[in-house]
Amino acid sequence: MKKDLISIADFTAEELAGFFRLAAELKSKLKSGIPHRLLEGKVLALLFEKPSLRTRVTFEVDMIQLGGASIYLSPSDIGLGKRETVADTARNLERWVDGIMVRTFSHKIALELAENCSIPVINGLTDLLHPCQVLADLLTVIEHFDLDPARPDFTGIKVVFVGDGNNVANSWINACARLGVDFTISCPEGHDPDSGIWEAARADGAKPVLLRDPAAAVEGAKVIYTDVWASMGREAEAAERKKIFAPYQVNSALVAKADPGVKVMHCLPAHRGEEITSEVLDGPHSIVLDEAENRLHLQKAVLARLMGRKNA
Repeated sequence: MKKDLISIADFTAEELAGFFRLAAELKSKLKSGIPHRLLEGKVLALLFEKPSLRTRVTFEVDMIQLGGASIYLSPSDIGLGKRETVADTARNLERWVDGIMVRTFSHKIALELAENCSIPVINGLTDLLHPCQVLADLLTVIEHFDLDPARPDFTGIKVVFVGDGNNVANSWINACARLGVDFTISCPEGHDPDSGIWEAARADGAKPVLLRDPAAAVEGAKVIYTDVWASMGREAEAAERKKIFAPYQVNSALVAKADPGVKVMHCLPAHRGEEITSEVLDGPHSIVLDEAENRLHLQKAVLARLMGRKNA
């Protein structure tokens, strides 16, 4: 297994299923009050250049529940690539801690950290990819469609991403390639997913679909997924993007065109009234809080497998 989690594409289907299986096991133990201190004495460094509610809280709670500890390092604490090189940061941290989680802008920073230290590096988000989020999303799909986490078969579960072809969409395309997810994205021209990731998925035999018309895209969808139209770092484009993406809002009219039992997902935070309406976000089709919770359980499995329990 790879030392690091930088991309879903770095792992085989069997390895990814191992994360799902262990996450389900650890979630069950937590709900039953059974201790699972698999990382006793281990320390995880949390490197943040972007703010976060879910990423920070879940990784800190993960390490507490696994019996370890975490150290939060803010942008002012560490200044990645500014006060010293990313490589020097990695080489110092590996002498003190047992793993690194990084939430940053440039994907190159996550890659440089991984290349320059012997301890696991986990991508908590970059501008290119958001693997922990999509793995937690997949765990949520597994639960809601009653799949076997040890051998999940996503056949017949059409996932439609409506909105910007961003880092979350890119990681869904990686999942499409590795796990056979039936994935469609509907986005305006000029806002497509990363072309390199798209072509790599197709080269691996995956068949992601791109449709401009969201109404056509969600036909038969079992899952509708959306995200903010202007990701962190693109705030200056927000007003213009509202105009461009207005036809891509996930609202009751769009949901009605999907499968009657469709599940609606959003990685959060949501801009209510923009990419999704409150009626849908808080409605019966929404499973957004389930996927937010599953960040905790999925990441715990990743940490346990990469930082300690190699054969978990």
